[in-house]
Amino acid sequence: MPMEPYAQRLAGVLAVRLAKTTLHPNHVTAVSLCFALLGAGLFAAGASWAANLGAGLFVLARFLDQVDGRLAAVTDRRTTFGYYFDYVTGVLSYTALFACIGIGLAGSALGTWAYVAGGAGAASAIVAAFLNVRLDRQSELGDNESVGYPALGGFALEDGIFLIAPITWLGWLTPFFVLAATGAVIYCLWTLTRLLNAYRQNFVPPGP
Repeated sequence: MPMEPYAQRLAGVLAVRLAKTTLHPNHVTAVSLCFALLGAGLFAAGASWAANLGAGLFVLARFLDQVDGRLAAVTDRRTTFGYYFDYVTGVLSYTALFACIGIGLAGSALGTWAYVAGGAGAASAIVAAFLNVRLDRQSELGDNESVGYPALGGFALEDGIFLIAPITWLGWLTPFFVLAATGAVIYCLWTLTRLLNAYRQNFVPPGP
């Protein structure tokens, strides 16, 4: 059995405690969306202090996004609305992040390329979300469950976004942004490949 990512383990611990309250998973999702949009918006200011604060808020938002899913599982509150709300939250969060960082770094050495990278990252996040929804439908998982991200050695692919905080604080946001935008495009293409393979595996040729 593959190792459960560390972030999801921590999210599970918090979810167990939240399960004893009246807090609904969708409430956690809504809070994570607010933090993500606020954090992303701060990057657009182009100031170091704003980027530093925004990075911390965005990391907190993405961690809470893992907590809501674990809370839904613990309390048996998986719903169709929650499933799509979680996807919409992820799309809005990453779209805003790429767009706002691009705006904030337009005055850096990247110049107009910051807009290009931001647009590519934002577009890839949107397309990848739609592809993942279709991939979920092609999987053998139950209703309102998602395939998730690949993981290795206790770390999931989505955990890479947690690095944005220390990297921003160290002043390395620009190279990280370029790599993240490139990675978003690659991930989108990889997800498309997975979906096409799933379609091929489930294809039943017509009879004679």
